[in-house]
Amino acid sequence: MAINGDFVSKTTLFLVGLIAFISFPAEAAVRKYQFDIQVKNVSRLCHAKPIVTVNGRFPGPTVYAREGDRVIVNVTNHAKYNMSIHWHGLKQYRNGWADGPAYITQCPIKTGNSYAYDFNVTGQRGTLWWHAHILWLRATVYGAIVIMPKQGMPYPFPKPNMEQLVVLGEWWHKDVEEIVKQGNNMGLPPNMSDAHTINGKPGPLFPCSEKHTFAMEVESGKTYLLRIINAALNDELFFAIAGHNMTVVEVDAVYTKPFVTQAILIAPGQTTNVLIQANQSPGRYFMAARPFMDAPIPVDNKTATGIFQYKGIPNTVLPTLPQLPASNDTDFALSYNKKLKSLNSANFPANVPLKVDRKLFYTVGFGKDSCPTCVNGTRILASLNNISFVMPKIGLLQAHYFNISGVFRTDFPDKPPKPFNYTGAPLTANLGTAHGTRLSKIAFNSTVELVLQDTNLLTVESHPFHLHGYNFFVVGTGIGNFDPVKDPAKYNLVDPVERNTVGVPTGGWTAIRFRADNPGVWFMHCHLELHTGWGLKMAFVVEDGKGADQSILPPPKDLLPC
Repeated sequence: MAINGDFVSKTTLFLVGLIAFISFPAEAAVRKYQFDIQVKNVSRLCHAKPIVTVNGRFPGPTVYAREGDRVIVNVTNHAKYNMSIHWHGLKQYRNGWADGPAYITQCPIKTGNSYAYDFNVTGQRGTLWWHAHILWLRATVYGAIVIMPKQGMPYPFPKPNMEQLVVLGEWWHKDVEEIVKQGNNMGLPPNMSDAHTINGKPGPLFPCSEKHTFAMEVESGKTYLLRIINAALNDELFFAIAGHNMTVVEVDAVYTKPFVTQAILIAPGQTTNVLIQANQSPGRYFMAARPFMDAPIPVDNKTATGIFQYKGIPNTVLPTLPQLPASNDTDFALSYNKKLKSLNSANFPANVPLKVDRKLFYTVGFGKDSCPTCVNGTRILASLNNISFVMPKIGLLQAHYFNISGVFRTDFPDKPPKPFNYTGAPLTANLGTAHGTRLSKIAFNSTVELVLQDTNLLTVESHPFHLHGYNFFVVGTGIGNFDPVKDPAKYNLVDPVERNTVGVPTGGWTAIRFRADNPGVWFMHCHLELHTGWGLKMAFVVEDGKGADQSILPPPKDLLPC
């Protein structure tokens, strides 16, 4: 299996971008990017198809910035689909206009139109990412965001010799939007992906993929920082490199206490930075990604691979495969996530809210709606607290800012309407699921605790939830039903991991805390695209504060109409 790969061009491209960036001046700068949304024919798995891209690239271009910079990305849409871009994990303080989810903070960019995302990178450094936030277009419209620390501020871990982006994704043979449309019309989940990818390439375990294999060249004795992003639409993924341990040092652009692991678990929307030393016998080693699924639900369980290749080793040497955890290894998943803790140092403290002003308890469930034209006469839906979210026709932020009535209500319940044994025997009823555009209003600067509880409505399943506009602390997690008396006593309020996307375990619960100090309308949703489309989403309206810098910024002059 002689894999030629293209590690020289790819690694050189990353290093050139990084070196050019590092040469920027030390003071805060304005970084400008042009994103042209355009269709390009791309071949994978012996089959070519047109895909939506940014600047003709798949994955798209990396956005480089330094903490404190201002970034302006002008997006021009040349494709037939409406478009919006979300800057996943950037807090966008007071500036929801630049957040990007279509019909939440903006109207989409229509064909032939442009929109400038103008935002500051404040108090953040590390690996984040950007992606389309409309329909399922993020299947191919995504890329990395690399935020370097302020000049003179070192990493709180040994400086690597080099850095490398590793972006995990999915690939479908057919047009993704057509697949989704077909599934919706039948009332069934759309066909699962045909492959997973590493930096857009499935690797040599797939047909016609010898030249579609990502490879990185390493030198013995050197240390590498891998910036790993899960851009897959619907799969949590294990990732490992054969024969090499990894040291986790950051998740979701927040430094962690370092720990060594043979594999990582990364959910859609999450990022993980790891250090890896080229300290094994020089050779060729597979890096591999494969789904984690511990519920009785079918997934694309194929393994994507890339090559970790020592300098001077010929391509004729067969790579070694890593031992990934079993696809249903719940114990590994729980143990791995328990090891994630905030660095909580003098420079990077964990400011965990100790006093809680508002306690929220949201149940996650599935149900069925009547659909006479669907295959089984029903259509699957998903809900939080028995409410399946209905997308509005104009941006919620615009409706809030301009006091446009009739677009949404602010009566999203703080707890489910009817308590039950959430993770007991499977329930087929939907408990009277309602539909609506209902938001939860939060007072400015109040502290919030939110418990997300999985349920056995139709089935239990793991759910990675992403909160826009905020990081949060994951203070607790468990299997079974949350116990409001006993479980809070076990919370970690000292150094819990801080992130923007967290997995709710299958048949379990997760508790998060955050301070609502960012006014605006902020989306919260499951980052499995399948579930989001079924209604597993809601939004918070965080009210303005009384201070001069505690209210939503005025909208940009080029605010888009719907």
